[in-house]
Amino acid sequence: MEGVLMKPITILGMTLTMLTLVLAACARATTTPGPTAAPMGEMGKATSGDLAPLVTGFYNGSEVLFIHTEASDPDVAGMLTEMMGPQVMLVPALAKAPELLLANVYVFTNGVQGMGPFGFQPDVFDSIPGEESYRPLRTVNLVTWQEGVTTRELRSVEEIQTADTAGEVTITQPGVVVNMPILSWPGGQR
Repeated sequence: MEGVLMKPITILGMTLTMLTLVLAACARATTTPGPTAAPMGEMGKATSGDLAPLVTGFYNGSEVLFIHTEASDPDVAGMLTEMMGPQVMLVPALAKAPELLLANVYVFTNGVQGMGPFGFQPDVFDSIPGEESYRPLRTVNLVTWQEGVTTRELRSVEEIQTADTAGEVTITQPGVVVNMPILSWPGGQR
């Protein structure tokens, strides 16, 4: 008789244990934000703590939204993490990526104030998803306005090249590569 009673009690105990684990997992799932789009907050930051914040940039005169995920330089990774949070991972090997895998991003070190990493205008991209030249890995090009020049917001690579040719800006490449996937662009989004 004892063996007959033990079997239902063991099955009941296992069922209660499984039910407790399932309920605990469900409780965690309902309190953790999921990977959904978050509304934009201050300085282009997404308001959800779990998502990489969307950052505004320009391509060919129009706005794009992108994220920073990894950088080849520790100072850049730290600056982007502090600026936008969550952590931008340091991956030094990105700096050794072949040119074929790289596109360009233009980052302003002075000029019109804005939400770029140095506190100036947004970054400018040379390609977007759907174009043959699109790559999420970006060679950083630092754009600096010359003294005495009237600064303005530049929204395309063509405008930057025109300003460079006119001697209004200088462009330098510090050898930094950042992974900057574009998530929303003129005519498309992921």
